[in-house]
Amino acid sequence: MSTATARITSVDTHDIRFPTSRELDGSDAMNPDPDYSAAYLVLRTDDPGGPEGHGFTFTIGRGNDVQVAALDALRPYLLGRSVAELCADPGALHRELIGDSQLRWLGPEKGVMHMAIGAVTNAVWDLAAKDAGKPLWQLLADAEPEWLVSQVDFRYLSEELTPDEALELLRRGREGRPEREARLRATGYPGYTTSPGWLGYSDEKLTRLAREAVAEGFTQIKLKVGADLADDIRRCRAARAAVGPGIRIAIDANQRWDVPEAIEWTKALAEFDPYWIEEPTSPDDVLGHAAVRRGVSPVKVATGEHVQNRIVFKQLLQAGAIDVLQLDAARVGGVNENLAILLLAAKHGVPVCPHAGGVGLCELVQHLSMFDYLALSGTVEDRVIEYVDHLHQHFTDPVVMERGHYRAPTVPGFSAEMHPESIATYTFPDGVFWAADLAGAESEA
Repeated sequence: MSTATARITSVDTHDIRFPTSRELDGSDAMNPDPDYSAAYLVLRTDDPGGPEGHGFTFTIGRGNDVQVAALDALRPYLLGRSVAELCADPGALHRELIGDSQLRWLGPEKGVMHMAIGAVTNAVWDLAAKDAGKPLWQLLADAEPEWLVSQVDFRYLSEELTPDEALELLRRGREGRPEREARLRATGYPGYTTSPGWLGYSDEKLTRLAREAVAEGFTQIKLKVGADLADDIRRCRAARAAVGPGIRIAIDANQRWDVPEAIEWTKALAEFDPYWIEEPTSPDDVLGHAAVRRGVSPVKVATGEHVQNRIVFKQLLQAGAIDVLQLDAARVGGVNENLAILLLAAKHGVPVCPHAGGVGLCELVQHLSMFDYLALSGTVEDRVIEYVDHLHQHFTDPVVMERGHYRAPTVPGFSAEMHPESIATYTFPDGVFWAADLAGAESEA
């Protein structure tokens, strides 16, 4: 059997959780004890030798079962579908999924159901890239601009971005691509690291990890802030002393503040020369972000990891509310919606510095930034991808960092595939790790 005749025969879903809360990895002012998790799916076909499609969305523990239930609700849309048709036009499935009137009522186009649609859409793109024998960044960069435009849903965007404008941006973005691709393959895409900055870490651990980050070639680190101002001043002082004046330090409040508090707190940390303040307030508060931006300049304002769809990103850009756009590979409706967001950012000239970390987000988002560099924005100036140094070992094609840069993936697909052993071990609650953990807790009780 060939891909031309293959069909989707099963959609396997998994509730995968990692006990990161026990070392306080990922801890911040709003999320003090996250267990990094993935609502994970595998698209299997009736072609024994053909590729599978892997996708997921990221959560932080409790509620991952709810996210898996949303994935399960989409199974009927996938079973029996032609693999060739899905790979030729992922946008058709994407529009069908967001158009289900009854499931759409749960959003519309936001929240748990929209994240599930993103995971499914991303799994189809993983399947398409594997079928084409290319890593996703290359599949997108090689695609004709007209086809890429056909993958974007312009509903609710047309007063700000039309298909003709998108086509012109993509045609212009291809100019000089061969030289950029050679540089990308040789040196990679710049990253920054959040690994030193988790809120639960001691000052000694922060200092050690910050110095190690600089030695590894990173030119930017990020610290979590927002729980206690005196602690933040002390930690920022320690970080600045560790890295020196030439390294950028971003700070991230994870939505902790009201608008006036965001301005006051950021100003109190200004002596440490923060490069940006991230998620200073609610991700839905467009005008609040604009007020913060006016109030904290020259510190930049960044947000996006919890922005729920392309429409809110459109408004943030229209309102001049952000200096840095932080799209997330698994929060919105997958690759198709992120293409729209990248196009909006390119039109406004706002740099995209994606949110990553979590479970597999680094693996996914590198492809989007590399496509953006090669075929849309054409630059890496003031553009970096977040990097966190844990959980990569669970993926069959993990990110590779060299001298603070993401190496361009070479394996076909979206880098989303997890090792079967990791799935078996960390599936909740019956996987090997969790079954033993729960048994141990019961014996101690």
